[in-house]
Amino acid sequence: MIRRGYGGPQRYVQGPGVIHEIGETLKSLGARALVVVDGFFWETLRPQITASLQAAGITSEFVRFGGESSEAEIGRCVEAARAFEAAMVVGVGGGKSLDTAKITAFRTGARIVTVPTIASTDSPTSAIGVIYSPDGVYDRVIRGGRNPDVVLVDSALIVQAPVRFLASGMGDALSTFFEARSNLESHSNNYVGEGKGYRPTIAGYEIARACHATLMRDGRSAFAAASAGRLTAAVETIIEANTLLSGLGFENCGVSAAHGIHDALTVLEPTHHFFHGEKVAFGVIGLLVLENRPPEELNEALDFCIDLGLPTTLADLGLGAVSAADMARVGEAAMLPASVIHATPVPLTAGGVADAIWTASALATERKRRRGTGDASVGAH
Repeated sequence: MIRRGYGGPQRYVQGPGVIHEIGETLKSLGARALVVVDGFFWETLRPQITASLQAAGITSEFVRFGGESSEAEIGRCVEAARAFEAAMVVGVGGGKSLDTAKITAFRTGARIVTVPTIASTDSPTSAIGVIYSPDGVYDRVIRGGRNPDVVLVDSALIVQAPVRFLASGMGDALSTFFEARSNLESHSNNYVGEGKGYRPTIAGYEIARACHATLMRDGRSAFAAASAGRLTAAVETIIEANTLLSGLGFENCGVSAAHGIHDALTVLEPTHHFFHGEKVAFGVIGLLVLENRPPEELNEALDFCIDLGLPTTLADLGLGAVSAADMARVGEAAMLPASVIHATPVPLTAGGVADAIWTASALATERKRRRGTGDASVGAH
């Protein structure tokens, strides 16, 4: 019999102002907290968090995140957590600061808390952390085997961030259903547990589908509201889609070529200036080309990305003049044995991946041109 498995955080709390309740929310996890805080929030959030933790009887030690989830940065935080004898490690900030906190907790046996300050990735709920080189090149994924104990999402804080972060999160979340489908069709395992994972459950797949439906329904409205710093019902649902639905969907179903293309593109320096979800959005277009999905599906994804200002062409990623040799490097990186791209249910080669990337960019360029002239169909005459 085929084994199936499902995993997720113990508790997810979202709403305006919930960061002020962090002490009350975490007091059952222990009395000593190492808090890894993104440098951008070092002055603004640290006093609030300290006061809330103190009021709940939690002693805290703060570490200012160094900017990259590298082995060196993780090692520094692990040393601090052990020296402080932390019962929990709290990550506050963007995806890389949260990954650093999660991996620190994995390695020290501490409880895990994530407090995302942007809704730009689906990392906060997962038992997975990503390690990069000190200069931002993707290295590898760490599967810690246990999800965060608490995910605390203050929507009033998140909507204050530039809307580019929310859009990037939607680019990441856009891949969730498409990659879940890839994994089901290729009979691949998910990322639950520390071993080889399990086959997806019905619950995991339906969450991935709900993520896509939510994006298509509320994504544009949320983008318009958040662009003006407004917190609407649509913004709240998109924060949940970007964080919880996408997080549960990818972990319980798996990823494929959208993330494989993202990872491979990091070998080219210009892409380091773009957010994770922005590169994943471009990877979604490449995935749909690789799998030769119907034109209407490709057009829906292209239009969504274009409307949100997400990258759909190589030029959008600073690669307008990329050479064939560099694109060959991307294809080769995508085909490394450990790459997630192998969950894609079609035959793959380095050259085929490079060709799909070229083609995705060309189709997006044509889509943009036709939309600009009022003709909104790829391949129309």
